[in-house]
Amino acid sequence: MAEISDIFYIDNEYVGCRIDKVLSEMYPDKSRSIIQKYIADGDVTVNDAIVKSNYKFKTDDKIQIIEPEPVDVEIQPENIPLDILYEDSDVLIVNKPKGMVVHPAPGHYTGTLVNAIMYHCKDELSGINGEIRPGIVHRIDMDTTGALIICKNDSAHNKIAEQIKIHSINRIYKGIVIGNVKEDEGTIHTTIGRSPKDRKKMAIDVKNGREAITHYKVIKRFDRYTYMEFKLETGRTHQIRVHMASIGHPLLGDQVYGPNKCQFNLQGQTLHAEVIGFVHPSTGEYVEFKAPLPDYFQHLLDIL
Repeated sequence: MAEISDIFYIDNEYVGCRIDKVLSEMYPDKSRSIIQKYIADGDVTVNDAIVKSNYKFKTDDKIQIIEPEPVDVEIQPENIPLDILYEDSDVLIVNKPKGMVVHPAPGHYTGTLVNAIMYHCKDELSGINGEIRPGIVHRIDMDTTGALIICKNDSAHNKIAEQIKIHSINRIYKGIVIGNVKEDEGTIHTTIGRSPKDRKKMAIDVKNGREAITHYKVIKRFDRYTYMEFKLETGRTHQIRVHMASIGHPLLGDQVYGPNKCQFNLQGQTLHAEVIGFVHPSTGEYVEFKAPLPDYFQHLLDIL
């Protein structure tokens, strides 16, 4: 079944503009012809109604985009080394490296975590999320490192997914942010949704945003940076990155939500999913796994 990927309200600057032109600008990875096909197939609606590609936006129009069913792409297993933290017949816990995409998507059909786990697990992966995302029950950003749960059967997938839904999964991250955070600890409680100004970004307090809660704690303050721990109560896209940027302390190396230039030679944000804890789908016991800080992160702390 296709999933809702975007619901947003049109900005005044787009009133009177064609829907296919606007959406192709908002989604630069999609050609205008692809956008027109989505509209023709009914995957895009305005105010809950199907429209044509020449529809021109009106004030406060509500746009809903439904992600079409994945195209038939044969994803191949690849012998990519995995840093395995734990494995049994239900789950596989891996320490994802920086720069690895979790599941295949346009432009990334090889070299992903899915390619690697398909080789390692053979046919022992849940199929709930389809052929493109076997075993994937949650994900982290390409340049975020750390612990990730892979489900090896549908029963495990359903039980882990339910824990994620009710926010009972224990997820603790480590990160370095720009600036000196004054409070020793605190909580950021907002909503997060797609930015109406830049569709490639997420933003706080937008229409139809979803509740997002991040608890943070200062571990160590440096001259111009702060080493921090983050505990997620919810798991929205880019949550920690957006929340820290919203209080004036973007993650070091994050060129999306922070400065374009960094004095260190970094590949994306300095963020690591250190701890993942959950109730095991078969035993019913709470289990917890810790991914060690990657070398680049530890080296950066030594420099600071």
